[in-house]
Amino acid sequence: MSDRLAWLADRQEILDCLTRFCRGMDRFDRDLFLSAFHPHAEIAAGPFVGSPADCWDWAVPMHEAAQPMTQHLLLNHSVEIVGDEAHSETYYQFIARNHPFTADGGETVMQAGGRYIDRLERGADGWRIALRINLIEWNCLQPSLPLPFGEIADAALNGIAARDRSDPGYARPLVNRRPHQRP
Repeated sequence: MSDRLAWLADRQEILDCLTRFCRGMDRFDRDLFLSAFHPHAEIAAGPFVGSPADCWDWAVPMHEAAQPMTQHLLLNHSVEIVGDEAHSETYYQFIARNHPFTADGGETVMQAGGRYIDRLERGADGWRIALRINLIEWNCLQPSLPLPFGEIADAALNGIAARDRSDPGYARPLVNRRPHQRP
């Protein structure tokens, strides 16, 4: 039983590592993003191949210029752990709201999906990605629709999505500032 519990703890720490990558990229939190990788790691993602720090320097300006919102979603996750090395395959979906690029000024939403194929190593600071291969398997572009709660006058009282530490996801303690109401 203790071997099984140790495996489950390792698996969860590996999934937490992958989640740090996603949250770090979506919130533009460089330290959180880099904490998912060993300093010697290599990433091959789309046209980019290089180090995690170089990937950050390449990706963030691109997202800032083109996309006011991104979401990296983790889906099916499998992992093989042997000692201090692990190999994982994690399906992902990427969604981005694009700045208006159409003639009528309308926004678009880009979606892409694929798999992160990762080799992870456990070090003194826990599990970190040593090699990431990003297999992009599909993508599409569609028109953006208005947010369904855009008309709610007090919706922003609990904060608005931001790509920095002002985002409500960083609030401690988390509190609700909206009065109880039943539409």
